Amino acid sequence: MEILKWQKLSSRYLVKEKWATLRVDTCKLQNGTIKDDYYVLEYPDWANAIALTKENKLVLVRQYRHAADIISLEVPGGVVEPGEDPEAGVRRELLEETGYAFDSCELIATLYPNPATSTNRTFTYLMKGGVKIQDQHLDEHEILNVEEYTIDEVKQLLADNQIDQALHAAALFYGLLKLEAIT
Repeated sequence: MEILKWQKLSSRYLVKEKWATLRVDTCKLQNGTIKDDYYVLEYPDWANAIALTKENKLVLVRQYRHAADIISLEVPGGVVEPGEDPEAGVRRELLEETGYAFDSCELIATLYPNPATSTNRTFTYLMKGGVKIQDQHLDEHEILNVEEYTIDEVKQLLADNQIDQALHAAALFYGLLKLEAIT
């Protein structure tokens, strides 16, 4: 059977904020069923990076994540601003969060964090040739440490389930596969 997209009959917003928007849609499914309470979270797109320094170290960041109440080891990145190209966004985020600039930047994956309930995408870049050129310029709510790891150390962190953020673990798997293919 061919799977068809749902037909959106109506939408209304319940919450419309800077970081998250919640709408409820009424949709008609291909079998004629009307789903009148489908909740959709609208988030901005994100960009993150597998960031490799000139010394072949991977740059990771450690920070507190309030919703999960954990200290999380992650790849650097953040929100793509409205109208901003994702590559420009990831370069800006890495410079702000880590102080590093990179020679090259290649898109290696575009993932949907949760396509059942969320609209946003996460763009993952492989960035190489990183050099620290400035101090961090963090937002007022950001407190994070920059850490460097060898590729083998990151593989072990993944094997030991030490990367808690699912999109960041996926990004690292994509990045490590890409790095293995070019070495």
